[in-house]
Amino acid sequence: MMGSALRRGAHAYVYLVSKASHISRGHQHQAWGSRPAAAECAAQRAPGSVVELLGTSYPQDDYSNLTRKVLTRVGRNLHNQQHHPLWLIKERVKEHFYEQYVGRFGTPLFSVYDSLSPVVTTWQNFDSLLIPADHPSRKKGDNYYLNRTHMLRAHTSAHQWDLLHAGLDAFLVVGDVYRRDQIDSQHYPIFHQLEAVRLFSKHELFAGIKDGDSLQLFEQSSRSVHKQETHTMEAVKLVEFDLKQTLTRLVAHLFGDGLEIRWVDCYFPFTHPSFEMEINFHGEWLEVLGCGVMEQQLVNSAGAQDRIGWAFGLGLERLAMILYDIPDIRLFWSEDERFLKQFRVSNIDQKVKFQPLSKYPPMINDISFWLPSENYAENDFYDLVRTIGGDLVEKVDLIDKFEHPKSSSHPKSTLVRNRRMTFAYPIINTWR
Repeated sequence: MMGSALRRGAHAYVYLVSKASHISRGHQHQAWGSRPAAAECAAQRAPGSVVELLGTSYPQDDYSNLTRKVLTRVGRNLHNQQHHPLWLIKERVKEHFYEQYVGRFGTPLFSVYDSLSPVVTTWQNFDSLLIPADHPSRKKGDNYYLNRTHMLRAHTSAHQWDLLHAGLDAFLVVGDVYRRDQIDSQHYPIFHQLEAVRLFSKHELFAGIKDGDSLQLFEQSSRSVHKQETHTMEAVKLVEFDLKQTLTRLVAHLFGDGLEIRWVDCYFPFTHPSFEMEINFHGEWLEVLGCGVMEQQLVNSAGAQDRIGWAFGLGLERLAMILYDIPDIRLFWSEDERFLKQFRVSNIDQKVKFQPLSKYPPMINDISFWLPSENYAENDFYDLVRTIGGDLVEKVDLIDKFEHPKSSSHPKSTLVRNRRMTFAYPIINTWR
């Protein structure tokens, strides 16, 4: 078994060296009109080609950059697989909202959407959320595009506008999201988010407030660090209070009472003011979610001009790694029975502590290759590694770089990068 695993790692390493060499050569010839070699690790495309995904065909263009590795993950929906650790977190959050927030007729106030397609338009993912056209989050190097108009959602916020436009004013959205990222134990190109939105009418927000009838949601003033230009200070403070109280109750439900919490001011294009919540867990401050008062322009454009609201988003993997002591994000994709059976509990609130699958040490290899002077992004190499090495590759570090002293006379390939790859066999489907 050990020998077989070592051979698999060695073969992956040799193949990666060969591919990296091929890509650098491909980049060297790019000035002569060849196809950008970054597509080497992407699903093959040709003029007029299409990609089939979830029963729909999407024409490919110069923005298409889905990798075979990512395509195999679409539709897995780990958050809906019973007794998966991400499913446990989702169910605990859902149960809390169902029990704590009840509508007028005794039904849950929040509706839940956990099966929405991950394929969205770029308008849904960016424009509907007021993300500027030149915002760095739109970069091809950070997202997975089917083409210039469609992509795999980078966040569950991509569904906010549609659900608000449908007339909903309290909902949870849970789903897989996709971002090109580095390779280490905390990052993976697919992860899962839970999004919540709640809107308030004037009556709902000021109910029970002394002289509430005389208070207003909106005014025309100037934007400050504390509020938007269209909101009254009274309305913003009440929405902010409700948001923070809601989240404080949620983390107490997940982690237990007595948890120390702090709020950090931050920036999101679709909320203002915006905050990150940090918790003190085992003596370490950990950021667990982002939230804020929804931008009124977004709410208005969806047809809810008479309401004000809040939104928050959290990462399911982040919470599960903290709660269950799971050390590596790749483990969530394991089909190893020794991993999955640890989370088959009779009660979703039962405490679980992950038990490692193996104590064998990792194998480390270094790889060096030339890079082009342009049209290269770090995530191009990470996608190549994930496509070829799969989940055996635990971590990739840049340990050295070198620029040729005569780079001006060798413009096509001027940088050498030396990267260290750690192959960690104990993690996924190795010891059977």
